[in-house]
Amino acid sequence: MTDRPAILIMQRHLAPLTAFLDGPYVVYRFWEGPPVEAQNDIRALVVAGEFPLDKALIERLPNLEQIACFTAGYEQIDIDWCRARGLKVSHAPGVNHEDVADHALALILAARRRIVTGDRQVRAGGWTSESKTITASLKDQRVGVVGLGAIGEAVARRCAALRMTVSWWGPRDKAAAWPRAASLLDLAKASDILVVACRADDDNRGLISREVIEALGPDGLLVNVARGQLVDEDALIAALKSGRLGGAALDVFEPEPTDPARWADLPDVVLTPHTGGATTQAVQAMLMLLLQNLDAGLNGRDLVTPIP
Repeated sequence: MTDRPAILIMQRHLAPLTAFLDGPYVVYRFWEGPPVEAQNDIRALVVAGEFPLDKALIERLPNLEQIACFTAGYEQIDIDWCRARGLKVSHAPGVNHEDVADHALALILAARRRIVTGDRQVRAGGWTSESKTITASLKDQRVGVVGLGAIGEAVARRCAALRMTVSWWGPRDKAAAWPRAASLLDLAKASDILVVACRADDDNRGLISREVIEALGPDGLLVNVARGQLVDEDALIAALKSGRLGGAALDVFEPEPTDPARWADLPDVVLTPHTGGATTQAVQAMLMLLLQNLDAGLNGRDLVTPIP
């Protein structure tokens, strides 16, 4: 064993964390090659929760104690499997839900007020005195929120403040300021805009199905700021091409990064590269929780934010 605890960063996009971890810890990076010579030393993995956990790798690390998830979401981590092996698992809850809700509202505005289309028109010299784009007012738009957790509630508050009518659906009822639809399909039928904001897991893959997409209809807008796996992308693209869905505004995809060819020449689509929660303040808070959880877990103390 090394004098300093050894940790393994699993995903390449987490590489900037090295600068903050390489001091108190010996840092290995999985994409540089599995550290076979150090497998007995590694005591913690640093992961992003949207990526599948490498169980075969874990089985080869006899002194592994902790899975430190940098993100709030942890849908690809088999928590029961980890617990059965005595592994502590942490994440970063409650740090970016307001930012994600801001991004959802930005996507709604960009799509409904045709912000991206207008930008391209001006840059291409297509704005003339005769060309005037008329867009929909947000007032009285019916917004359906799928999942009324921290992100969903924040989205609902913003939409209500902009004079939109809000309802929601989730598998479990809860006290809320807005009415709950009897089913997801009923919510889609009664909505002009459907915002996907629920947690993803193996049980709700493809939750936004062809039937739900078509219930939203040719004037409807689908917004996804949750996880790409929640939406049947093939059905979504087919509905956009045929005009059975009015538009889509997406920050998440499956897989990521998405293939740009899938979205080429699709009408009424706004796309962003999974940046909804990636604000400076949120990333700093996630980093702080990561450092605190690693310090606690590797020194025999209770985790600061364990996965419940």
